[in-house]
Amino acid sequence: MHKIAFQLGGLDIHWYGILVAIGFMVGLWTASRRGLRDGLNPESIIDLGPWLVIGSLLGARALYVISNWEDYYANHPLWEVFMIRQGGLVFYGGLMGATIASLFYLHWKKLPLWKTADALAPSIALGYVFGRVGCLMYGCCYGRPTQMPWGIRFPADHETAGTAVHPTQLYESLLNAGLYAVLAWGYRRKQFDGQIFAAYLISYAVLRFIDEFFRGDYQTFYLGNWATPAQLLSLLVFLVGAGLWWQLSGKRPEPGA
Repeated sequence: MHKIAFQLGGLDIHWYGILVAIGFMVGLWTASRRGLRDGLNPESIIDLGPWLVIGSLLGARALYVISNWEDYYANHPLWEVFMIRQGGLVFYGGLMGATIASLFYLHWKKLPLWKTADALAPSIALGYVFGRVGCLMYGCCYGRPTQMPWGIRFPADHETAGTAVHPTQLYESLLNAGLYAVLAWGYRRKQFDGQIFAAYLISYAVLRFIDEFFRGDYQTFYLGNWATPAQLLSLLVFLVGAGLWWQLSGKRPEPGA
């Protein structure tokens, strides 16, 4: 765990922000190259970048604040809602925010929705790899106590108090690296537009649902203290992905059409 990468004019530059920025850039570049197969202009993917960044940050912060409103923000000054530098971003909120922002941009520019979504989908998983390493450096999203030999220890002043915990951040990074490879391979063999995006939603939901069993940073549980908030969202995302797959697969053109 090492939050600060360096200082710039008295301002602390955090590893988390650096790694998330790298994830965005690598993701956009790979998506722009991948989209050529579907006839997408690489510049249109790059131009989508600012919309993705703004949408994901707003969505990620909004879902975090909503989830922690009663426990924290209702009893603290309103300006703390905007203190992103103190942490507090939720991936699913970022995914929803980026999706909404992309819909506006694609409609405005009259770009193909599902072709663009397919080009972006593997890159979401790739960018996530860097983001979760950033979480490890920041010390958030940590795991439950474990006696496994690969357990990691954060500093004594961390919430885990020096106890060995599951490296859940690395679990997700490795799983998403594998997911990126599978989706990038599948993109070259897809049978209908939207297939890779739907596959991403289904696959990520399953991976996240499983990883949540090893997380130790939650204070709130549901369904009789069994399910984490992210697991409930994973179920919803899985159903959305399955619904998209079912709907879009029925729109495939006939052979030779």
